[in-house]
Amino acid sequence: MDSIKWYKSPEMIVALSALLIGIVTAFTSIYSAYVDREYARASVWPKLEIFRSFNGNSSFSYGVSNNGTGPALIKYAKVKNGPTYIKTWKEIKAFENIRQSHISNRTLSPQNSITPVLYKGEDVKALVKADTLISIELCYCSIYEECWVIDRTNRPTAVDVCTVDDKQMFLQ
Repeated sequence: MDSIKWYKSPEMIVALSALLIGIVTAFTSIYSAYVDREYARASVWPKLEIFRSFNGNSSFSYGVSNNGTGPALIKYAKVKNGPTYIKTWKEIKAFENIRQSHISNRTLSPQNSITPVLYKGEDVKALVKADTLISIELCYCSIYEECWVIDRTNRPTAVDVCTVDDKQMFLQ
């Protein structure tokens, strides 16, 4: 009687084929789940931009817009006047008579903006001059807790978590 090698028997060929198909299916499923997660994260990716606006001698403002596809959870803001961190806009002499809104610990929906500082009046030149010393930094996260820090250059830098020293945190 002729003995057939084990790997040439029909049962083993069927079993090895099933094993190969199972492995390919497992890798395909894992890759598909990875792509789905990346797509879900990208579909709710926030992108904040800080901008300044002034109109001749009648108005001056700072704004923050979310040009991403998902909500931005703003965790903190830091504002410096020269080398000094400030807590409120009124600490800058030129900004004493402005309208302001809260910027820290806020959710900004996609394709929306907020205006944390707005001045309408005749002394815009003093604000524009003071603006040269002001730096603004925001830390924000997506709903998946992916976080970024942005400043007035509008180049987001990924960070693990938004943390701020209480001495540096802007309160408005």
